[in-house]
Amino acid sequence: MRAQRWTNTVATTTAAALLLLTTGPGRAPETPLTPTGTNGLVPAVARTWPVGTRPAVLRAWEPPPTPYARGHRGIDLAAAPGTPVRAVASGRVSFAGQVAGKGVVSVELNGTGTPPLRTTYEPVRPTVAKGDEVRAGQVVAITETTSSHCAGTCLHWGLRRADTYLNPLALLPPWLLHGPPPRLLPVLDVPLP
Repeated sequence: MRAQRWTNTVATTTAAALLLLTTGPGRAPETPLTPTGTNGLVPAVARTWPVGTRPAVLRAWEPPPTPYARGHRGIDLAAAPGTPVRAVASGRVSFAGQVAGKGVVSVELNGTGTPPLRTTYEPVRPTVAKGDEVRAGQVVAITETTSSHCAGTCLHWGLRRADTYLNPLALLPPWLLHGPPPRLLPVLDVPLP
């Protein structure tokens, strides 16, 4: 009987830990965190999230069925106005300016093939200029308030290779996407079965 309770306790604790790892603080369980649909075209070169350490994904990547169809060609991350936006990997700024009244920064990522992968961040106030070399984690912009993309304030993070939109979450290695592996801690003051 005691062994059965021990097994049930371990199973319950493990399930709770796995739920926390897959949802994380501030993230709803239904938010997809798997970088699907990239067909192996995206190397996991990111070294940081663009905002925060594990921001909530407010809207996931929804690839359009055709190039001009409706879809969501990036992901929206929770970010307050004035949040620093960081380059997820090293590269060269290919654009920093306004597009349709919104600030945008695009960075071509080093070592990602020809044509290179290009990340975009909007709506932002750029702190870099076209042609600047940036390193992973360097601040490239500051988030701005806009009412046209998110219900609240967010950062739209996009990824392209030439004219093909890809899921930016695919840039994140597993340790950054899901956090570090779980650690087992000693259980104190619990008699062994």
